[in-house]
Amino acid sequence: MLEKFNEYAKRVVDKIDAYIYNVVRGEPETLYDAALHLIRAGGKRLRPIIVLAVAETLGADLEKALPFAAAVEIVHNFTLIHDDIIDEDEMRRGVPTVHKLWGQAIAITAGDLLYAKAFTALSKAVEVGVSVDRVVKAMEYLARACSTIAEGQAMDILFEDREDVSLDEYLVMVYKKTGALFEASAVLGGLVVTDDEPILKTLEAFGRNLGIAFQIKDDILGLVGKEEVIGKPVYSDIREGKKTVLVVYALQRLDQEKRERLLSILGKKSASREELEEAANLIISTGALDFAYRLAREYAEKARAALYRLPDKETRRVLEDLVDYVLVRDR
Repeated sequence: MLEKFNEYAKRVVDKIDAYIYNVVRGEPETLYDAALHLIRAGGKRLRPIIVLAVAETLGADLEKALPFAAAVEIVHNFTLIHDDIIDEDEMRRGVPTVHKLWGQAIAITAGDLLYAKAFTALSKAVEVGVSVDRVVKAMEYLARACSTIAEGQAMDILFEDREDVSLDEYLVMVYKKTGALFEASAVLGGLVVTDDEPILKTLEAFGRNLGIAFQIKDDILGLVGKEEVIGKPVYSDIREGKKTVLVVYALQRLDQEKRERLLSILGKKSASREELEEAANLIISTGALDFAYRLAREYAEKARAALYRLPDKETRRVLEDLVDYVLVRDR
């Protein structure tokens, strides 16, 4: 299982990283060290792998797709730095977060730098033969995705103060916060080769649904994942008062007394480990985990269905493996 994906990742990750390091360099050294900190710490590189595998499936040379692949990974790391500041997280990918090491001011500036460098990377696609029109379209698409991510982040923050978040609202939020960049990654992979609208719409559907499935699985791991594997504290979503799909489901099904108890712990920064475990058990008692797993599979299958409209190539099977990976991953 995942053999094609793992082989492909081994083949392309070093190339992605080398391209990023070539783009994200300059002075002062402290700023660039902060900007590259999470990239150097590792990560799955799912979004740039999507760009490359889509581009190759549609007939492009790998090197031609690298500027777009680097751009989406740079954007992703920009969002992680700012997310960690907002959530006051101290660990990411098993290492201290950027603001923990360098302070908030440098961390914010490092995120801003990465945002700018993403568009520097995009512009370099012209040098390897991507048409100017398609590069401009890619810039428009990535800029729109960044705006959408900001909207999703704001919704996530505003939901923390609400007790009545619906499943539909949650799904809009996770599409914006997470799905939009997966969607952009798939479309940018397509734009390396073509601006054919039906193909780009197919790629949108693949990326959007994969991103939603990914975030639902992220919510699950935040409740039942292993800290040493996921690289950050378990139960942090509960401490921060996040309205994950699990919380939304549980709040609609707990009786009044248990619901009030869960609400009293959600968002409580000083909550003890025992209180966090109590909240987790209340959530699990409603069947929220089973519901979330089913929902993740539903969106993953929508993503898989979109892939079948692409050419039948080895790299398409990499993308099919990626759908499976999103469901079975443990980090």
